Amino acid sequence: MKDAGLSTKISDATLRVLTAFWAVQIPIFILSGVLAFVARFEFVLDREALAQMAWAIPVWLVVKSAVFRAWKLDRGWWRHASVPDMIRIGLANLAGSILSTVILVLFAPAGFPRSIYLLDFLLAANATGGVRLLARIIRDFVARSKAEGTRKRVLIYGAGTAGVMLLREIRSNPRLAYDVSGFIDDDRRRVGMRVQLVPVLGAGADLPAVARRHGIEEVLVAIPSASGPEMAAILQRCHNAGLRCRTIPGLAELIEGRHLAPQIRDVDVEDLLGRVAISLDESALRARLEQKVVFVTGAAGSIGSEICRQVARFHPAAIVGFDAAETPLFHLEQEMRASFPGVQFHPEIGCIRDRARLASVLERHEPSILYHAAAYKHVPMMESNIFVAVDNNVLGTANVVAAAQEYGVADFVMISSDKAVRPTNIMGLTKRVAELLIGSIQDSRTKFVSVRFGNVLGSNGSVIPIFKKQIAAGGPVTVTHPEMRRYFMTIPEAVQLVIQASTMGKGGEIFVLDMGEPVKIVDLARNLILLSGLRPDQDVRIEFTGVRPGEKLYEELNTLDENTAPTFHEKIKIFTGPALSSEEMENRLATIRRLLKARDDRGLVLELKDLVPDYNPSKHVLQRLLQAPQAAAAASSERAA
Repeated sequence: MKDAGLSTKISDATLRVLTAFWAVQIPIFILSGVLAFVARFEFVLDREALAQMAWAIPVWLVVKSAVFRAWKLDRGWWRHASVPDMIRIGLANLAGSILSTVILVLFAPAGFPRSIYLLDFLLAANATGGVRLLARIIRDFVARSKAEGTRKRVLIYGAGTAGVMLLREIRSNPRLAYDVSGFIDDDRRRVGMRVQLVPVLGAGADLPAVARRHGIEEVLVAIPSASGPEMAAILQRCHNAGLRCRTIPGLAELIEGRHLAPQIRDVDVEDLLGRVAISLDESALRARLEQKVVFVTGAAGSIGSEICRQVARFHPAAIVGFDAAETPLFHLEQEMRASFPGVQFHPEIGCIRDRARLASVLERHEPSILYHAAAYKHVPMMESNIFVAVDNNVLGTANVVAAAQEYGVADFVMISSDKAVRPTNIMGLTKRVAELLIGSIQDSRTKFVSVRFGNVLGSNGSVIPIFKKQIAAGGPVTVTHPEMRRYFMTIPEAVQLVIQASTMGKGGEIFVLDMGEPVKIVDLARNLILLSGLRPDQDVRIEFTGVRPGEKLYEELNTLDENTAPTFHEKIKIFTGPALSSEEMENRLATIRRLLKARDDRGLVLELKDLVPDYNPSKHVLQRLLQAPQAAAAASSERAA
């Protein structure tokens, strides 16, 4: 009954629209014909002219009505009339005039002036198009009049394609309470021009003066291709002018043709990286993941949970989330069931150091693909917890590798880090050893690869959440060193490339993701303060605290003795460095296990240094190793006494 009522309402609305359309359109066809004759005969119609008009008007009315009906021009909303609509109306009028002319030439009495046909076409085309534009103008005027008191005066930063699209959407959607006063564009050749009657008022440097002159309240940035430094400069200009800065989606949304205006949002830290849309080989990913069981270690973490989300898009048979953290894994399970109800998600509690638990879970679920994201990653903390770092990141990885081989996993992808390159900390050292372990396995049914990348924005323990808390508390924002730089990616961007890399290679490769340009941490801190509407070093102080144990100023993604090779994806490269045989790696792992059992941190670090010659221990670790023999000697003397 409800559906029947809805159908009746729709039918009634359609009938009203059609009635209103023809009530206006039929008089236009008639009046255009009459005016064509009046104009042709200079307002003096004799009997012959009236007879010709009596022939012509019924023909024009019937033929043009039929053409407009066939072209479905009676189904559009006049208040949304656009350039494509005007083109269709012009073509329909032309078709109707040509067909009418043929009929009149063949059947009407002789003596019709040829100019009548052209005059009628011009009058009808202008009238049918003009009435639609008039309806749109009236509708926009009425809507804007109602919201006059609540509208914001804004500037659109960027007079290119995206800026014009945004202007059109603001004009067509009266619910968007914006009044566009003009454009700002850094191309000074555009200054003084008008874009759809809206002036380009100046360049970015002119923003404060333009804002004061026109009473601007907000700036909408419409430059989806802007780089990170360009977005940071725009943000600084808006802040200097005392204006709120908002932006539109990036190139991916523009390509997909989504509406811009409803997605206007505040500038976020991701915009300041200037990352571009990633293209993925969807067919290869679907072939690899569809209807497969996927196993993710560290599934409750930032990277692991995003892997689960991205994999779920390709309809796997099931996803097994393995993690030691109970509460985050519970929350991930709830999210996966709500967001991907068609994908089975199995939360499994366990630690990668527990080989028996790993074996039990893998035996039960029989995964085809394994993403190994579990690791201890906090650099300063691992400097003080060497045994735990090695046990988890090296021997834990060895456990996952052995279980994957035993239970027939086809593809194994380990998440590595840029800190594995010329490591200066225990965390990076253990990840480099894990890379060597992965690279040493060449004769297995399982294909093993590693994927190396830098920091991800918003991950657990990353600088962004820390900076935001410090800003909310009024500062200071703590940065270790003025020259500290890091590579950054968004979590979805990194994971998309990780999954893409898993479809490549034959085994043993280290894939390195294109991280763009390194970002100065102090610049990131300043921009976050600006995004909060505050002034760096005035409202919120930036304080330099000194380099922490194990940190280096610059991270690298490949070493000089590694060779690079391109892949079919422009953002993924292959690096192949020194490799170990599986026998040598097994011997090394046996030594590491023995040193761990003996709690010999000095011997353990020396063994790892021998395994990774370019490891440069931090001052913190060296002090610990030097103090160890002294402490042992002192303890021995006490026992002897």
